Amino acid sequence: MAAKRDYYEVLGIERSAELPQVKVAYRKLAIQFHPDRNPGDAEAEESFKEAAEAYAVLSDPDKRARYDRFGHGAFSAGGGAGGGFDPSVFGDFSDILGDLFGFGGRGGRSGPAIGADLRYDLRITFEEAAFGVDPTLRIPRLESCGSCRGSGSQGGKPPSACAACAGRGQIRFSQGFFTVARTCPRCAGSGQTISDPCLECHGEGRVETERSIRVKVPPGVDTGARLRLSGEGEHGVRGGPPGDLYVVIHMGEHERFARHGADVLSREIIAVPQAVLGAPIEVTTLHGTESLEVPPGTAHGSQFRLRGQGFPRLGRSGRGDHIVEVAIVIPDPRQLSEEELGLVRRWAELRGQSVREGGFLDRVKDLFA
Repeated sequence: MAAKRDYYEVLGIERSAELPQVKVAYRKLAIQFHPDRNPGDAEAEESFKEAAEAYAVLSDPDKRARYDRFGHGAFSAGGGAGGGFDPSVFGDFSDILGDLFGFGGRGGRSGPAIGADLRYDLRITFEEAAFGVDPTLRIPRLESCGSCRGSGSQGGKPPSACAACAGRGQIRFSQGFFTVARTCPRCAGSGQTISDPCLECHGEGRVETERSIRVKVPPGVDTGARLRLSGEGEHGVRGGPPGDLYVVIHMGEHERFARHGADVLSREIIAVPQAVLGAPIEVTTLHGTESLEVPPGTAHGSQFRLRGQGFPRLGRSGRGDHIVEVAIVIPDPRQLSEEELGLVRRWAELRGQSVREGGFLDRVKDLFA
């Protein structure tokens, strides 16, 4: 007869492992070797029994202490858990195996349950994101029935104990060599049934309605921001508390501005003489018109910052900036007079740059005709 393996070795844990680690290790082995997942595999069944035996000892402080001191000899005379496979240990394993096989865990009937959270996608304009807005939302949701006050029973009569589960909310039965519990399908785990359902909610305890809710969108929000309205979600069943409402922000685009964090971006067009000699220009911002002094020799794509003219910094003081990018526009030669073209030609001559000689205007016009 083969010698028993060390229980710590069976579960693959250190001797200093705490109870949660013991449970996790056992759960992994139970998933791997459970007979229902390995039908007809005698070796897997033996491994499953070996893991269950190890868990029965190492999860019990007294048995574990005896095992740590005397090893397998501590149970050689008593049999049972620690001296061979003991099916009775599975009466307390539903909390470990429940997530694997869908069995109900410990505990009895279900009590009041919190209501579901709701989500509302709110679309706002660029300006509303900058300055805030207080829209009124129409939110469809389930609320406690006013006729039965959420009980689901006509006239507020108390429900009776479920006949299928005797009010326990669970039905226990044997599967293989252990006992499991599942939620009662008749009462859905409540342990109670309603003999005279409410006529308005048909025994559900909740009715569909639409509620107007005003929400305050603070200045500075951006796409993806979530506003939580506590208690504005669906009402819970059996008098449970309501969930929350989450308003998710979606900011629209602007025809003139773009956004980067708390900063606003825009582009201003300037002419070649303005770029060369410098010039004052007027810039439209979210907060009005601002003057910007373009310095001489400004290159195409240069950026200038107007301090404090951007979005409010959400959750902080102050505002972002307005960043202006200048674009230098080359004029269309068809829109220039002979005198203007002559000045351009003279400028090129003064700089020693070659240009078309004679008939320049006619050639240009022919080129763009």
